[in-house]
Amino acid sequence: MKRHPLARLSFTIMGNKSSALEKARSRLVLLSAFFIIAYLVVAIRMFDLMILQGMFFVDENITQEKQAISTLAPKEMRRADIVDRNGVLLATSLKTASLFADPKLVVDAQETAKELAKLFSSQSYESYLEKLQKKNRFVWLKRNLIPSEQNKIMLIGDPGLAFREEYQRVYPQGELVSHTIGYVSQDNKGLAGLERAFQPLLSENKKEVSLKTTLDVRLQHALRQEIQNTIEKFSAKAGTGLIMDVNNGDVLAMVSLPDFDPNVKGKMSDDTAFNRASLGVYELGSVFKIFSTAALVESNDNALTMTFDATEPLKRGRYTIRDYHPEKRILTVPEVFMVSSNIGTALMGESIGTDGLKAFYKKLGLFEKPDTVLPEVGSPLYPRPWRDINTLTASYGHGIAVSPLQLVTAVSTIVNGGYSVRSRFILPEQEKHENTFETASVRVIKEETSQVMRGLLRLVVTDGTARKAEVTGYEVGGKTGTAEKPGAHGYDRNKLISSFVGVFPTSAPKYVVFVAIDEPHGIKESYGYATAGWTAAPAAGRIIKRMASLLGIPPIEKPQQQDETNKLLVSHTEGEAL
Repeated sequence: MKRHPLARLSFTIMGNKSSALEKARSRLVLLSAFFIIAYLVVAIRMFDLMILQGMFFVDENITQEKQAISTLAPKEMRRADIVDRNGVLLATSLKTASLFADPKLVVDAQETAKELAKLFSSQSYESYLEKLQKKNRFVWLKRNLIPSEQNKIMLIGDPGLAFREEYQRVYPQGELVSHTIGYVSQDNKGLAGLERAFQPLLSENKKEVSLKTTLDVRLQHALRQEIQNTIEKFSAKAGTGLIMDVNNGDVLAMVSLPDFDPNVKGKMSDDTAFNRASLGVYELGSVFKIFSTAALVESNDNALTMTFDATEPLKRGRYTIRDYHPEKRILTVPEVFMVSSNIGTALMGESIGTDGLKAFYKKLGLFEKPDTVLPEVGSPLYPRPWRDINTLTASYGHGIAVSPLQLVTAVSTIVNGGYSVRSRFILPEQEKHENTFETASVRVIKEETSQVMRGLLRLVVTDGTARKAEVTGYEVGGKTGTAEKPGAHGYDRNKLISSFVGVFPTSAPKYVVFVAIDEPHGIKESYGYATAGWTAAPAAGRIIKRMASLLGIPPIEKPQQQDETNKLLVSHTEGEAL
């Protein structure tokens, strides 16, 4: 059967239409796939740029910044506080903001450097510009800002500037305890004093505890003020002083003038930074007669009955020993000590003998560097070799030099009953800090020797060269010392170190007070004298008076020691009392 021609045409049209639709569908699929692929490529690229590379960029910056910070300013725990024995703050750490820059993020280095130079005169425009153009990603610009400085920096608006929190070491007492406490570097590393001695303990403050010192700020202030006033009064070069507990070696106050303010970094000089109390060693003159006299008493039970001829200067070989104020008579041992006779003391040293005197000085630790926690400690100077003439001169403090800290420690041993003490700057933990001897204390001299020396020291204040150190009701004893300073051409008679070491109360010693004035000049009030009796002794008396008030020490109504010392005046020369 034949199909109709129209039917054949219909099939042709339908075939062509189906073919066109198939082609269109294929093209749409291809076009859709193209757009999908394109969108995927764009999405993947955006993910790569925004997430993957962004994370790598941030991690790289953080790593570089952390490396820089660990090198320049490693992040530390808060440095422990330092306080005095009563809890008064001596050193603490405060959180502050420090400015740094990421040079790669700085928009306008020249303009930013110009603005920073206006804010901080400590650095120049060129210095800031150089730092802002460095290739590394981290550079310090200014450490330890105050809030107003931080606000002004934020107004600059440069995205390359940022802040980091740091701890700044602050000393609330300023220069008052500067030599004892010391100071730290810009990165909080201890450089001097207790800050340096206890660097590991202070920097690794895991328990957030304070380092408690033996110092008493009240006594420190009194000591510093009186020494400063004496320096100004006698136009002196410098001065130093200490207050020590004779029974346990606690250093209650230590002063070295001129001093410095540890809060102002970079302003101290070699002279102000030098600790005259512990690092400086000096020939202190007649205060050494405490030790030579004690050596005689220790070695001879009948020492107080001995007499020495001081009628004429003492000549030994090419050396001649004279007295500052010659008595020109025969003196008993108490009189030799009371009037501070060089001739009498030299003869005492000769009587003791070279081996005996050296052995006694060695027992007191005068030949060795003091054992103390302070890093700034001077080593004593003494004759090497030690000849017989050195025995005579060293008996009155000539030719032997020690630090004030070493002298005060030895004097404490002499007066506390004869027990050795070690200077202490830190209070032991979980211990009652009473005036009792430490279990490690060793007896160095006899109790009887210590008792005699306390009486002799009292005699010097009541009837000898240190009358101006007397404080009524407190049984002050002590010894003056006026020594000429050595120079390029021998000893200079116009340059003196005038010192006084005081003990009170002498019936039951508790404190030693030492004052030394470097190169004082005589004034009208002192009749032109610059000796210790006019300079250091009065200052020590004022300090002791203030101590009694500050510590609430009641006066002794009936001094017992005075009666004992008066008996020492009895001379056995020719059976008569002088």
